Amino acid sequence: MSTSLATPQRFGSGLAFALFSALCFGLSGVLASGLISNGWSPAAVVTVRVVVAALALAVPTMLALRGRWYLVKRNVALIVAYGVIAVAGVQFAYFSAIAHMDVAVALLIEYTAPVAVVGWIWLRYGHRPNGWVGLGALIAAVGLALVLQVGTRAEISGVGLVWALIAMVGVAGYFILSAQEGNGLPPIALAGCGLAVAAVFLTAACLVGLIDWQRGEAEGIYRGHEVAAWLPLLTLGVVSGALAYASGIAAGRRLGARMASFVALSEVLAAVIASWLVLGQVPGTGQFLGGFAILAGVVVVKLGEPTPSAKVDQEQV
Repeated sequence: MSTSLATPQRFGSGLAFALFSALCFGLSGVLASGLISNGWSPAAVVTVRVVVAALALAVPTMLALRGRWYLVKRNVALIVAYGVIAVAGVQFAYFSAIAHMDVAVALLIEYTAPVAVVGWIWLRYGHRPNGWVGLGALIAAVGLALVLQVGTRAEISGVGLVWALIAMVGVAGYFILSAQEGNGLPPIALAGCGLAVAAVFLTAACLVGLIDWQRGEAEGIYRGHEVAAWLPLLTLGVVSGALAYASGIAAGRRLGARMASFVALSEVLAAVIASWLVLGQVPGTGQFLGGFAILAGVVVVKLGEPTPSAKVDQEQV
């Protein structure tokens, strides 16, 4: 169990890592959409993204370990869980969900992960969330619904709902596993090894037909302009893959699973802004208001954070 305290310096660096990770993740949808609109299947885009990310972190992982391969052996269960649950499992479940229901609804369900994280901390450590955390979660949820423009007439598929909930559990697992400390495994090493496991999992799933692999044209379409497909694929792997996961782990270890999961909601706002800049999809007033609500919810949750001596959500889970 970690005994690290939430010092101002530690919180500040953790917040910076979390926002950077959210920005990197937020770019993924925009970059992928330009490929998907030109014939690429979502599964193919994500599989390439994860494979490229694993390759991008191969050398940094070896440098971070500096020959201490016993750390990998000691933490093999954590690495496999991270790769299968936090990376590959989330992607697989999300694709399965959007095959049966509206994307915005699936995302809304998936991004209720902070509530699952709070529940885990409560059950695991008996740390009951206070009123500030509940209020912050409510405000953030309203903001999320506004950003995603979830309509009251959206159809809910039973099968899609199950897959979306599985994706939500996977996202919660991502934050819980990322926040583990005391195992000696550098964040880059956990990200690199976990992404390698996920790359094998997703590639195997494509080969056996569990998820649809369809390679599209050699160009992606952005604002009506053609861009060579290798460029957005490389950016997806390096920025929205390698950098996003590595910085996310660094954030989780500094902020704890609960706080990191709420800050990560800003990923949705980053995606909306990226869509505006890259694809020309101008966000509405409600989406801007929703973005401010998400940020307000994060601030309120921070007000409910325990003092350093009572902090438990950064402990080994």
